Amino acid sequence: MKIGKDTLVSLNNAGLSISNRWLVREVTMSVSAGEIVTLIGPNGSGKSTTAKMALGIMAPSEGIVYRQKNARVSYVPQKLSIDWTMPLRVNRFISLTRFLERKEIKKVLSMTETEHLYDAEVRTLSGGEFQRVLLARAIACSPQFLVLDEPVQGVDFKGEIALYKLIEKIRNELNCGIILISHDLHVVMSSTDRVICLNGHVCCSGTPAVVATEPEFRALFGDRAANELAFYKHQHDHEHLADQTIKKIREGERDTPVHSEKKIPVESG
Repeated sequence: MKIGKDTLVSLNNAGLSISNRWLVREVTMSVSAGEIVTLIGPNGSGKSTTAKMALGIMAPSEGIVYRQKNARVSYVPQKLSIDWTMPLRVNRFISLTRFLERKEIKKVLSMTETEHLYDAEVRTLSGGEFQRVLLARAIACSPQFLVLDEPVQGVDFKGEIALYKLIEKIRNELNCGIILISHDLHVVMSSTDRVICLNGHVCCSGTPAVVATEPEFRALFGDRAANELAFYKHQHDHEHLADQTIKKIREGERDTPVHSEKKIPVESG
């Protein structure tokens, strides 16, 4: 795979085997500055494993992983263990692993629309508020590469839409590359540049509208999901803004061709 000057991470036929069992195989993908790449697939399909190989948390058993040297990286994992009985204010939580001045904390909270929670106890936050604070903590280092594993857990549908719009906003302001792992197909597809469908290997990849038409996608998620996704993608020509106004959405660029991979036997897990 060609490595460009804006390429932050690239996987070339990467795979990981643990205890003689392949978690994922032959993944080829890249993430560049200013790009949101979404990994989708059923449970055990290798989404989190792929992201961890991209981050360098897990070393691949096969293939090659390239990471831009000295790139600033942030990661919001799928699960975060917190002692909810411990008194911990948001401002302290944001600066647990690095020293930040008050104005720096205020800035990242402002970017995630949570500045009013500066002195709030973390244990009192709602699901949506906590996810926004996690995002604020993740962008405190102005990351060039950001990985978000299921970032809308515990958030209602309206909150999901708002969070994905916020992720888009962060991408635009920081020009960072983002790997986004999600099960929320209908919502996330409107916020992503490229989709990679995994099921132990790359089943298909491309723009959201193109992936929705692929047989591999339909096999994993069903005809109904694919049809609803295509409807969502093509019918929404406007956006409801926070101030109650409606913004017209212009037609985007032409979808690029989909890339399909050969099927490789992989044990589920």
